Amino acid sequence: MALEIKPLQKLLQRPVMTPQLRQAIKILQLARADLETLVDEEVAENPLIEIAGEDGEETPAAGQEQEQPVPEPQELDWERYLASYEDRPAGDAAFTNRGDDERQPSLENTLSRGPSLADHLLWQVGTAKLSPGEEDVAVLLIGNVDEDGYLQISLDDVAQQTGAEPEVVQRVLRIIQECDPPGVAARDLRECLLLQLKSRGLEDSLAARIVSDHLIDVEHKRFDKLALLAKGLGASDPAVQQQEVAQAVGIIASLEPKPGRNFGPNEVQYVIPDVHVQRIGDEYVVTLSDEGLPRLRVSRYYRQMLGQKGETGEYVKEKLRAAVWLIKSIEQRQQTLRRVAESLVKFQRDFLDTGVSRMRPLVLRDVAQDIGMHESTVSRVVANKYMATPHGIYPLKYFFTNSLKGGQGQDVAAESVKDRIRQFISHECPTAPLSDEDLARTLAKNSVIIARRTVAKYRESMGILPSAKRRQPAGSERKVVR
Repeated sequence: MALEIKPLQKLLQRPVMTPQLRQAIKILQLARADLETLVDEEVAENPLIEIAGEDGEETPAAGQEQEQPVPEPQELDWERYLASYEDRPAGDAAFTNRGDDERQPSLENTLSRGPSLADHLLWQVGTAKLSPGEEDVAVLLIGNVDEDGYLQISLDDVAQQTGAEPEVVQRVLRIIQECDPPGVAARDLRECLLLQLKSRGLEDSLAARIVSDHLIDVEHKRFDKLALLAKGLGASDPAVQQQEVAQAVGIIASLEPKPGRNFGPNEVQYVIPDVHVQRIGDEYVVTLSDEGLPRLRVSRYYRQMLGQKGETGEYVKEKLRAAVWLIKSIEQRQQTLRRVAESLVKFQRDFLDTGVSRMRPLVLRDVAQDIGMHESTVSRVVANKYMATPHGIYPLKYFFTNSLKGGQGQDVAAESVKDRIRQFISHECPTAPLSDEDLARTLAKNSVIIARRTVAKYRESMGILPSAKRRQPAGSERKVVR
């Protein structure tokens, strides 16, 4: 039988992703800041979209709209405007900002940028009496200090690029290393810590000797070897040796391994909650945050052009459909967000009453079935959104957590298990910290059966070091290293 190719028509039904539906899905999963940006862009591009109340008038309720005469557009005298503009010199700030004072933020509300580490060092070195050649060396050295405060160029390269003698480069480096913050411009961690000890007048202390020759022993908690150093300094009593080692290790732990940490371009990012949950009586009330989100409406002026024919009428109709769809999409986003938040409050009532220790295991399917929506819709709603609760501000995704089987057959939330591990470690003996196996056995006694590797995974996700690196020398205060 010969094969042949011929056209075949079929009638199929399948969902089509229209541009309007794509926009609605995009709006649904946008964070608040991104949604505000999108609204600003749409208001600027679509003349039919207005921000309600920006002209001082109240938005009339549906069915109560009052007709107002359409104002005639005023013609601008361009010749007079350009003549007055040309009379001013270019870059005249007084003229450029005239008439725009309302849009300029006040000085007290302007976020100032802190000085960078390089600016801070250059300002200090500028007060020293350096020759022009030494200033060139200082600028090159400071320019090669990274954001953590470490020098990332060799002194030989500095001498070669500036033509300075190696002794001059070394002298300028010592001047920079005496600047604030202590430990800056070091070439490795050991030098950084020694510089900080020197700034405290401890360059001849036991802590300095430990940093200089036994830093690896501090990292691996080999305190028996460190006790021999104390013995060599004249401490014969083992208890005194342990006490001196504990004090020296405490001093080292108080040093800053990244002296440039407090400098740099990083700024604090503030989170504006999308949902607020407040307890009123015995109930929790969910309210949506509308701060920064303007109310939109369709322009009355352009609606009167709908009856026009030709390109103008078609343009107004197209923009009208886009405006109405945008407004409806934002309203649908807010309504869906409220329904999801109310469902989360219902499922996590014990968390709101007590805290994370009573958090309930929850998956997307539970909320989707509760509110009658698809799981993908719930997933988009909880993305990049936050809820303010009596216990703090949490991402909506935080309330969805896997379940673990308890000893009595009940399900336990993974977040509550993490909280128990954190509590056990915070109360452990500093000289004999709990291992992952110890934590697993302790959890089993509290009706939570999980494997040691699961404990290790949870501990690492919380940024807690293993027991070997949490151990403190005898005589030191209890301190959990994270």
